[in-house]
Amino acid sequence: MTAAAPPSTGTQRRLLAAAVLASFVSFLDGSIVNIALPAIDRDLGGGVVTQQWVVDGYLLAVSAFILLSGAVSDRFGRLRVLRIALVAFAATSLLCAVAPTAGVLIGARVLQGVAGALLVPGSLGLIIAVFEGPAQAKAIGSWTGWTSVSMLFGPVVGGLLVDQLGWRSVFLIGLLPAAGSMLLLRRDRDAAHDGTPARIDLLSAALTALGLGALTVGLIEIGGGRNAALPTAASVALLAVGAVLVVAFLLRNRRVPHPLVPPDLFRARNFTAGNGATLFVYGALGLASLVPAVYIQQVLGLSATAAALIGLPSTILMILLSGRFGALAGRFGPRAFMTAGPVVAAAGALVWACVGLVPASGGGRVVLVAVGMIVLGLGIATTVAPLTAAVLGAVPESESGIGSAVNNAVARVAGLMTTATVGLILGGAVDTPGFVRVAAVVAALMVVGGLISFAGIRNRRPTAS
Repeated sequence: MTAAAPPSTGTQRRLLAAAVLASFVSFLDGSIVNIALPAIDRDLGGGVVTQQWVVDGYLLAVSAFILLSGAVSDRFGRLRVLRIALVAFAATSLLCAVAPTAGVLIGARVLQGVAGALLVPGSLGLIIAVFEGPAQAKAIGSWTGWTSVSMLFGPVVGGLLVDQLGWRSVFLIGLLPAAGSMLLLRRDRDAAHDGTPARIDLLSAALTALGLGALTVGLIEIGGGRNAALPTAASVALLAVGAVLVVAFLLRNRRVPHPLVPPDLFRARNFTAGNGATLFVYGALGLASLVPAVYIQQVLGLSATAAALIGLPSTILMILLSGRFGALAGRFGPRAFMTAGPVVAAAGALVWACVGLVPASGGGRVVLVAVGMIVLGLGIATTVAPLTAAVLGAVPESESGIGSAVNNAVARVAGLMTTATVGLILGGAVDTPGFVRVAAVVAALMVVGGLISFAGIRNRRPTAS
């Protein structure tokens, strides 16, 4: 709890607003930066490799530290850590905005990801601390609804900012919700710890960060072609080192008394299958959210604003329908939705794969990209809420926080790994044949996610209508 006495309704509303704004900062950053990538490339250079690292530098840090964030918050206090994360995110956003070179921008994005790793789990932890029972479920629903607005708000505003003010402005827009959250939290303090503070396994955290870092650098450099900074042998060696470090983390996590990820969670069938589906579905989403925005601008020749508007209907579908499919999954079980949703999303990616069959002149390719986005958005709307419900419904309520963190980490790592391989898939440059290959990979990953759901997910007894 954030106070010794139960918080009042007014305090709860204020802290909920602070939690929404804090997580909004992180979600907004994730949805707004992809639109700015072509402009960043034109200004700072570096081609596909720079664009990958602007995305993956952030994702790498988030993936590496998100499991650690829960233990850090428990050890040092949710409010204290959340405030530090907000200040750090604002400072690193400013550094991104003034970065004179691609290297400085990528470094700032890595630091920004460390702060981002603390924002979302920290904001959810704040809600769990001050709400109980049905009020907690309602508060989490409000948090989900409002943070989903960033998916709608980010690309459109990002496109306008890039076209009117330049790419640097997209890193400044997040300062407003960060400042609002800090203002709302100014009077609150963490309660004193009851009992022994949580222990933090720093070696496991280091193994995770270094392992993911080596894998990411290796994949990006192998796919960089002429832009790669490392020779192929060094890149392969990094991949091997990364794999060894990740395996070392998994072995250590099974043996230490205070693991970052409780191994018992994976004994629940739906938890394991749900995270398996997450790995493939969100891996596909990593490519689907990155490459089309770049293709629309660099190959089809449209503006950043136009690229954002083409993706708008898909985002609206996800916001409007995700809750409805979640309710239906609660009534009938998640298995059918988690199976059908990725298959529908795969169909959207196959629409993209048809761009090479129409002439480059005219608007045929733009139409195919837009239609594919709508179909893919429908598939994702069908999938995400049932998937989340299946994963969290498979763990005890007392472990829902770490269950959510694990699923979030799997999603982030999946996106990190696939965006790291985008250079390999594209062949070093964004063009129509490369986009078709990306579409085929997205479709294949989605189908695998659906098959895992079909084979692994089990429905509970449906509720009465």
